[in-house]
Parts: sequence; structure tokens; C-alpha cells
Amino acid sequence: MKKFLNSVESILQESLDGFVAAHAGLVAMGENRAFVRRAKPTPGKVALISGGGSGHEPLHTGFVGYGMLDAACPGQVFTSPTPDQMLAAAQAVDGGRGVLFIVKNYEGDVMNFEMAREMAPGEVAMVVTNDDVAVDNSTYSTGRRGVAGTLVVEKMVGAAAEEGRNLTALATLGERINGATRSLGVALTSCTVPAAGQPTFDIGPEEIEMGVGIHGEPGRRRRAMAPADTLAAEMIDAIGPELGDDPGEVLLLVNGLGATPSMELYVMYHAARRLLEARGLRVTRSLVGTYVTSLDMAGCSLTVTRLDSELIALWDAPVVTPVLRWGM
Repeated sequence: MKKFLNSVESILQESLDGFVAAHAGLVAMGENRAFVRRAKPTPGKVALISGGGSGHEPLHTGFVGYGMLDAACPGQVFTSPTPDQMLAAAQAVDGGRGVLFIVKNYEGDVMNFEMAREMAPGEVAMVVTNDDVAVDNSTYSTGRRGVAGTLVVEKMVGAAAEEGRNLTALATLGERINGATRSLGVALTSCTVPAAGQPTFDIGPEEIEMGVGIHGEPGRRRRAMAPADTLAAEMIDAIGPELGDDPGEVLLLVNGLGATPSMELYVMYHAARRLLEARGLRVTRSLVGTYVTSLDMAGCSLTVTRLDSELIALWDAPVVTPVLRWGM
């Protein structure tokens, strides 16, 4: 195993310290490294908190800042943060209007965020993302997994929170965005968890995993490698029916899983866009890059969100985080 680390035991702490130092004007470390929060709190709004196992960076810490999250709780690699972390984050950033947890649908994450919700002294609501169309149940989840569509929920709900919307309205909005969002991933290689020191799963040099999860969970099927157009077509064929037959505007997010060059991501974007437009779906908003990863996995995911005028305005609204910045 070749990785830039000093020890398996210290990699998360050193990574968090480096992240906070590099973005000191935007984020600050919570006590005992339990969470990362905005460097300058924004009073008078509902606080948004997300989190999950590390290894998916820049999700979630990279999206802490104006227009998105108020805090993010990082767990150990591919392991949920603890309820104590979430509770500490909620107490640190709750400005008196309540807290909204945005949680990917994995059993550990949902259970621990639920526990934190029950322990929190203030008002707390929760939105669970489950945008992955690959499988209905997986190694880590009951029901569909939450994957890159979580970014879309965090961005749009974050913009609405900056407008001053109340907790109930934000929770309802988050559920609506999640319902309008579908994703599917494909892995060309496995990932390597530092503590394990070897690939999470075996895959042949001419094989790919269609519908892989962001922890390396099995997908829909193992198949032979094929041209980008063929792979994109299989992915859009799975996502498209979930969005319905009505024409309209969509957001297309092409997300790298950790080790995929931008050149290849844009090839997939080109293919996916043409396929969506052939279905009568106009791609009017786009995002291409590495945002929700599985450590060093080569592969990508496609996420499509149906848009209306409200969601377009929320996506376009200003955002300033270590990773996403526009409109200011």
C-alpha cells in the first residue's frame, strides 16, 4: 500500500488539522476534533449539520460555509461519527432556530443521528438522502443508499436556510429535492482502506462494477469494460425511468470517485448530457468534478435532479465553502 500518511492511527486527525489550517478563513475545528464548523457563525438561521464516515472527501467538511453547512461531523474511515459528535456540533452552531441534520441512508449514520436528535435539547429535524438507484438494499443500508445527491440537497437547502426559512420548511424542501434526485455509480477499480492495506474487493483488469456504493459495496452487476458512451447509456437507462417521462430542466452532476481524471469525467458528462437530452430533459445546470469519493477508487457517478424555478434559484444562490464557491 502506497499512501501519503505517517500512521494509520493518525491519518484522520492530521488530515483534519491540515484541512482546517488550509481554509482557516472559512472553517474552524470543533472541540476534540468532533466536528468542523464555520469560522464565522451565521446567527438568525436554522443550522445545517451533516456528516458521515471519512474517506468520502470533500464530502462533508468541504461543504461547510456560507450557503451550505454550518458544521460537519467526520467519523473514522467508512464509519459513522458518534452521537456525541453530532450533539456537540448541534450545541455549537444552533442559533436558536433549530438544527437540520442531513443524513445519507446508511444504517450507522441514521441510527447515530437519530440518537443525537433525541438527546439534543433544542428543536432538531432530519432529512435522509437515498438517491442511489443501484440496489434497494445493500451491505450498509436498509433501503436505497445516499450518495452524491446529498451534495445537491446540502447546496439547495443551504441556500434556503440563508434566506431565513424555518426548520419545518427546510426539512420539507430537503425531502422534495431528494425525491427529485437520482444517482448511479460505476467503479473501474476498488478502493483501499488504510487500516486494511489492501483493496476492498477484487475486480479483474477488464471488469467494472456497475452500481457500486461509495464504500465499495457491490452494485447491480459485474460486467466487462466498455466505451464511455455504452457505460453512460446503461447508467442513464437506470436513472431515466426514475425521473419520469415528462420533459423539463435538470441538473447533471458527474462526480469522480477519487482517482478519475477530469478528462474522463468530461467524457462521461458529454455522453450523459446527450442521452438526457434525447429523453427530452434539458441540462441547464451542471457540475463536474470530484466531490463525493470512495478514497482512491477509480470510477464516477452520475446524478440527475429535476429542476423547477425554485430549485434553479437555490442552486444558483451564492455559496462560499472550501470546495464550492460562486455568486459572491
